Amino acid sequence: MTSSPSSSVQQESGKRAAGEAALDFIRDGALVGLGTGSTVKYFLQALGERVQAGLRVRGVPTSRETAELARQWQIPLLPEQGEWELDVAVDGADQVDPHFHLIKGGGGALLREKIVAGAARTFVVLVDHTKCVPVLGNPMPVPVEVTPFGWPQSAKQLEALGGVPTLRKKQGTVFETDGGHYILDWLVDSIPDPVQLEARLNRIPGVVGNGLFVNQTSTLIIGSPDGVQIKHPSS
Repeated sequence: MTSSPSSSVQQESGKRAAGEAALDFIRDGALVGLGTGSTVKYFLQALGERVQAGLRVRGVPTSRETAELARQWQIPLLPEQGEWELDVAVDGADQVDPHFHLIKGGGGALLREKIVAGAARTFVVLVDHTKCVPVLGNPMPVPVEVTPFGWPQSAKQLEALGGVPTLRKKQGTVFETDGGHYILDWLVDSIPDPVQLEARLNRIPGVVGNGLFVNQTSTLIIGSPDGVQIKHPSS
């Protein structure tokens, strides 16, 4: 179903509100994980403006796209192969359930996003109100990052779990992540137990990462045309 112009405007308004609200979690001198995606772009723009006004931060980008945006906004970056202890990571999500479990990876940066989120003391997730669902799953597939070698074998094992894996392509060619891997977009009807499923996916030979982010969200910022809601797993 195609979104109406008014709903698209409202969604963008929610993304912007969430991105700008995330600035409240950035302190002077912080080491910041910089996520990837359309909502995070608003955060990067707002952060860049603060940096140019004197805020001191250093960031770790989760994709080449984010690294380029950070450079445009004059946000200093840490070496990609460094050993980081990040104060906070800020990223978006494609879906979030009532338990703060996520599906991520629509932009193809899920592996780096998970590494950066795991290196941060606090993981702040930005979504617009349309991303909140009662249960993860259809119509949003779970991105599963796999090695190019033997990827059809990984796809077969995904099929055995149920659901339909589709090799991601872009403009007619196989999509490759920044790490040189492929992505299988695995569509399942519903995911009532994301914790168990994440572990099962990680046991499939050839899988290097998956888009289920469980028990990682520290703070959820939900943007809507009416403003933002800030939620925590304990609330």
